[in-house]
Amino acid sequence: MPLDPQAKAFLERLRTSRMPSLERLPLPLARAAFTTTIPLAGPREEVARVEDRPIPGNLSVRIYTPRVSQGSAPWPALVYFHGGGWVVGGLDTVDAPCRQLANAAACTVISVAYRLAPEHKFPIPVEDCFLATRHVAEHAAEFNIDPAKIAVGGDSAGGNLAAAVTLLARERGGPSLAFQLLIYPATDSTLDTPSHRAFAKGFMLTRSEIQWFLRHYLVRPEEGENPLVSILRAKSLAELPPACLITAEFDPLRDEGEAYAARLRAFSVPVEHKRFDGMIHGFFQMAGIMDQGKTAIQYAASALKAAWT
Repeated sequence: MPLDPQAKAFLERLRTSRMPSLERLPLPLARAAFTTTIPLAGPREEVARVEDRPIPGNLSVRIYTPRVSQGSAPWPALVYFHGGGWVVGGLDTVDAPCRQLANAAACTVISVAYRLAPEHKFPIPVEDCFLATRHVAEHAAEFNIDPAKIAVGGDSAGGNLAAAVTLLARERGGPSLAFQLLIYPATDSTLDTPSHRAFAKGFMLTRSEIQWFLRHYLVRPEEGENPLVSILRAKSLAELPPACLITAEFDPLRDEGEAYAARLRAFSVPVEHKRFDGMIHGFFQMAGIMDQGKTAIQYAASALKAAWT
C-alpha cells in the first residue's frame, strides 16, 4: 500500500521544518522536542477524574477514571507505559490517548512515570514498570479497580516494557494479568529486518534514533540479548496473557512486532493483530491529524473490552 495521504502530508511538513532528529540534540533539548508531538493527539477528552499519585519506589502514576454512561466501579484497569525509546516521553506525552482509551474501553487507565535512561539504565525501567503493576494489583481496592481485570500496555518502548512485565509476572508468580496491549512494540535489538532496512530514514522513527535510544538504555551492548530487552528471544512465551498487537506498515519496528505476534501464537497465546496500512510509527498518538490513529484507539479499546467480558 502507498503511504496514507495524512501520513504523507505529516512527513512532508516534518521534512520541511528542518527540525533536527533527536539523536543530534543534547538530551534536555531532545526531551523538550519530543513534547512538541503532544498537540498531534488532538483535543483532550474529558474523563470523570484525573489524579496524579505517588507510589512506592520513587515513582508516580496518573489515574484516569472513565466518563461513560454504562458500567460502574470497580473498573477494569489498563496499566500503561509510555513510549520514547526509554529515554524521552512521560505522562504528558500520552495524556490524550490514555484519556481516549479510558473512555472508549470503559476502564481506569493508570499511566506510569517510570524512570528514564541514561540516568536510569536497563533494567531499572523494566523493574519500575513491574513494581508499579504489582502495586496496582496489590492495592486494587484503593484504585477502585477489579484485580481480576488488569491489563498492561504501551507504545513502542512502552510496548516493550509491557511485554517484559508479563514475562516477569509469570516468572515471579504474579501479579495475575488478564491482557496485554502492545502498540508497535520494540522486540529485538538487532534491528535486522526488512522493515528496518526499508524504513531506516524518512518515516518518522529512524534507525539512527533507535541506535541512539539503545546506547542510552543499555549499560553494555550485549545486554540487548537479554529477553527483557529483546523479548522476541525469550525461550518460552507460554502462559502469557492474551494480546492485542498493533503495527504500522511504514514503521521500522513493524517486522519485529509481527514476529512477536507469531511467536506468541506458536506458544498458544491468543493474539489479535492488526497492521495499519499506510501508517507510520507514532500514529497512535496522532489521532488529531490521522484518521487511522482514531481507528487504532477504537480497535485497541474494543480488544480490551472483549478481554474483560
